[in-house]
Amino acid sequence: MSPADRDHETLARAELAAWREKIVREPTVLAAAARVLQLRINALIPEKIHAAVTVAIEQMTRGILAGSKFVTDGPLPTGSLRDREAQVRKAIKSYRNVATAEGGVTGAGGFLMAAADFPALVAIKIKLLFEISALYGHNAADWRERLYILSIFQLAFSSADHRKAVFLAMTGGGQPERPEDFDWRRFQQEYRDYIDLAKLAQMLPIVGAPVGAFVNFRLLEQLGETAMNAYRLRWFEEPPAG
Repeated sequence: MSPADRDHETLARAELAAWREKIVREPTVLAAAARVLQLRINALIPEKIHAAVTVAIEQMTRGILAGSKFVTDGPLPTGSLRDREAQVRKAIKSYRNVATAEGGVTGAGGFLMAAADFPALVAIKIKLLFEISALYGHNAADWRERLYILSIFQLAFSSADHRKAVFLAMTGGGQPERPEDFDWRRFQQEYRDYIDLAKLAQMLPIVGAPVGAFVNFRLLEQLGETAMNAYRLRWFEEPPAG
């Protein structure tokens, strides 16, 4: 290992430790209060609406995950962590720019176009995760890897308590291995609740475009950071061959 590679791994371990501490930290009083409010709002929504939204997001996400167009050319077979993460950062920047532009355009288009941003943004995020998976040497054609990708998605876009539970499952052998084991209802609720206020602001006149661009920029940045650290967890356990 070259000195540059060694220095990069030292820095990556430090960033991973800080990220892990943030993930398992207990929620702040403000975050806990916001979560209680959100749960009360959810309780007022009729069950049939919850069920319909769950089915819609499950079908959309299953379709995205099953689509061969989201699978990259295959796992990157060789390369140090430093080399791989240089490519990962380029991918994050590229997808972030696409999402930022898309958020600005749909935010300027009013309610209907802002609503259309929801599935488009999910597709952009999932495609980015597929690419990051391959760059770290993993095969996203495997269902277990795709479920790991969904867990990363939840780590990035969930409440503090659920984020901690997902992290502990990922690191403690509780990761689902079949689509039937995945909690789609919790997945859609957590994601919807996490981005609700930001996306509602995107539908406002005049400010919708800049808000949409900024929100999508931040969401992709956050997803990229989460994915890098989630794959670092596995890298330091057992680096890919080569």
